[in-house]
Amino acid sequence: TEGFDTLKALVSDWPPARAAQVCGVKEADIWQAAEWFATSPSSLSLYCQGLNQSSSGTAKNTALINLHLATGQIGRPGAGPFSLTGQPNAMGGRESGGMATLLPGHRDPGRSEDWAEIESLWGVPDLPGQRGHTAVEMFEAAARGELKALWIVCTNPAQSMPDQATVRQALERCELVILQEAFAHTATARYADYLLPAATWGEKEGTVTNSERRISRVRAAVPAAGEARADWRIARDIGALIDAGLGRPPRIAAAQAEDLWLEHREATRGRDLDITGLSWATLDRDGPQQWPYVTGPTARLYTEGRFATADGRARFIARAYVATAEAASVQRPFALTTGRMRDQWHGMSRSGSVPRLFAHEGRPLVRINPADATRHQLADGALVHVRSSRGEVVMPVKLDDNIAPAGADIAMHWGDEFIGAQLGVNAVTQGAFCPDSKQPELKFSAVAIEPAQLPWRLSACAWVAPEDGPRLREQLRALMPRFGYAHCLPEPGKGAQVGWAFEAACAEVPAPELVDELAAVLGLNEPAVLRYADARRGRLRLLNLDKSIDGGDLQTAPLQALLRVGQHGEGAWLVDLWRERTAAATFGRWLLSPGAPPSNAAAAPSPQVCNCFDVREDAIRVTLTRCSGTPAERLAQLQGEKRCGTQCGSCLPALRRLVATTPEEATA
Repeated sequence: TEGFDTLKALVSDWPPARAAQVCGVKEADIWQAAEWFATSPSSLSLYCQGLNQSSSGTAKNTALINLHLATGQIGRPGAGPFSLTGQPNAMGGRESGGMATLLPGHRDPGRSEDWAEIESLWGVPDLPGQRGHTAVEMFEAAARGELKALWIVCTNPAQSMPDQATVRQALERCELVILQEAFAHTATARYADYLLPAATWGEKEGTVTNSERRISRVRAAVPAAGEARADWRIARDIGALIDAGLGRPPRIAAAQAEDLWLEHREATRGRDLDITGLSWATLDRDGPQQWPYVTGPTARLYTEGRFATADGRARFIARAYVATAEAASVQRPFALTTGRMRDQWHGMSRSGSVPRLFAHEGRPLVRINPADATRHQLADGALVHVRSSRGEVVMPVKLDDNIAPAGADIAMHWGDEFIGAQLGVNAVTQGAFCPDSKQPELKFSAVAIEPAQLPWRLSACAWVAPEDGPRLREQLRALMPRFGYAHCLPEPGKGAQVGWAFEAACAEVPAPELVDELAAVLGLNEPAVLRYADARRGRLRLLNLDKSIDGGDLQTAPLQALLRVGQHGEGAWLVDLWRERTAAATFGRWLLSPGAPPSNAAAAPSPQVCNCFDVREDAIRVTLTRCSGTPAERLAQLQGEKRCGTQCGSCLPALRRLVATTPEEATA
């Protein structure tokens, strides 16, 4: 290694007591972690976007790598820094040069010799010779009018990028926006001048590389739908049109995915990821293989202490501590971070159309510590404004002991496709980014959280046939911007039908014409609809029974659709009644009564824990009272009876928490 003395001098200024104060952890915990790390035969560091999505993200990553180099915890089984990356095929994207900061084969766009190698490989003498804009830089430049066209490939920047006001300004200012996408209902699709239908993962061929450098073949499970094409085919075909217009032969002559992969393979020759000994046929015959693969696969790197540098020595990189780009203040006292929900993916363009994935966590929330809620007079479930210097978002607040004091957390997935009248969570996040990686600091934004004065509430819900679901979704979404707050979410079904639930809030009684539009969308403007209206008090209930069940028996018919308007929680119990598909006749006159709900009103269902086997928290707790032994034994007994946590495993952390907090029933 090289550079350890410089690093040692830097670290000497950071004793555990100082580090503990900055990091908000106990000094004793730092000592304990250091002891475990130093004495363990193998130490593996798993980290996620908390290190990466930072204005000093590269420094954070190198600090962790420095620790592994200094202790020799690298290049052997069970040791090393392991980034749990958040993108599908992130490794493959880096290897092929699919980034503004990389050329194919891990080449550097800042080196003229690397550009020369790619020009020679591709036979293209007029490459730009410098790196391009990264994502944040690109949209900032477009917002300033420096870019005239954007070609966006299978991503949703109008949801996923920070500082959405700037992103939307860029999309509106660009003279040409091309979107290459598999889903037509994303936030970005509304800005597209041309929408090119792209094939999805299950419809195309190629390779992917996972975090252990293992290259796997991807095969199409079904043909691409309609006019959709694989991404590379779209690029090739449009490139051919451009070449023809310029009077030259096509520069991309690939006829199949294998042709492109062979070109990529040649780009790795002599590089740290050299796969020139690997063939498409080998991947087909022998399955996934690890790079480098010159004469055969390489199971583990750095086993002999040699690294991918000119002299084979690893470099310690000493970076001084840099605080977040903005700090909490009296005006904005909360530190907001964004993260993932267990069962959702990115902007939910795909996963958001699967109702059962909302069973675990079904609505947008901002989570804060209960002590902060008391201090700021925020009630659990109340609507609040979350404001930064860039914008704001309105959503319900959730009290959560797991959130640190003065902290706040919102899931990254919520964009204006699901929460209307606003730009989603990224309206408040910041565009400050790491100078090296260019990743934005999505994990820290200074915000204020204040009560939202939106006392009037509206619920609009309906169960429909699956083929009618997309139409209902888009009709409801089109009305969201007309409310101070709104969300429109799919509902996990209990039969063949699909449900959509629209919840809204506003400062005044909703306009009659807006309510009439919603009623028409839900089919609640028919004579047979049950109706209660009090125009003077602004109350309204429209209910339709599902006559398709039990031969149309009205005594057992559940609610098919409902529309309710009132202040705060008036009539909100009807939504749970609709959701649970309970016989509506059971509640008789209460269905149209403006008073308090009946004592037997449907309660909100227990939280879903296991989606694979549809197991809720209340059933798990009842079962655990009968399970005995150690925590591991009780978990095994629970799984044996309910099967929860035995398939995908994503609910295991929640199951372990329930085991720890649910006592065994005392025996007489």
